[in-house]
Amino acid sequence: MIDEKRREYYAGGLLFVVGASAATIGSGYQVGTLTRMGPGFFPTCLGVLLAFMGILVALASMGPKASTAPVVDTHHAMPAHPDWRGWSCIIGSVAAFIILAEYAGLLPATFFCVLIACFGDRTANLKGSLALSAGITIFGLVLFSYILRVQIPVIRGL
Repeated sequence: MIDEKRREYYAGGLLFVVGASAATIGSGYQVGTLTRMGPGFFPTCLGVLLAFMGILVALASMGPKASTAPVVDTHHAMPAHPDWRGWSCIIGSVAAFIILAEYAGLLPATFFCVLIACFGDRTANLKGSLALSAGITIFGLVLFSYILRVQIPVIRGL
C-alpha cells in the first residue's frame, strides 16, 4: 500500500501532467485576447492553472509530516460503500443539463441541473434546494447570457 505522502506526490504529478497536456492542446487553437477570447483561451488557462496546482500539491507532499499518530475522525469517516445516490444525482444532473439545454434552453437546463444535483445530498431540503437552484440560475443567466454572450437561448422557442 502506498503511504499518504507518496499518494499526494503522485496526485500532484497527475494534476501537472493533465494540466500541461490541456494547456498544450488548447494552445494549438486560436487563443485570442481577454476581450476577444478564442476557442483555445479557456482550456489553455485552465491547463496552466491545473499544472500549477499540481506543482503545489507535489511540493506540499514533500514537507514534514504533521503527525505520526493516526487521526480517527468518526464524524467524517469514509463510508463502507460508495454513495450511489450522490453519484447518480450528479451524473443525472449533467445529463439533464445536456438534454434540456438542447431542447428547452439555458434557464430550465440550469435550474433542473442544480435541483437534481441537490437531491444527492441527504441533508438538503426541498425549500433550500429550490432556493439554491433559483439563485444559481439567475447568476448563470446573467453571467453566460448577458455578460459572456454564450449562444444558448434562455428559453427555446421564445
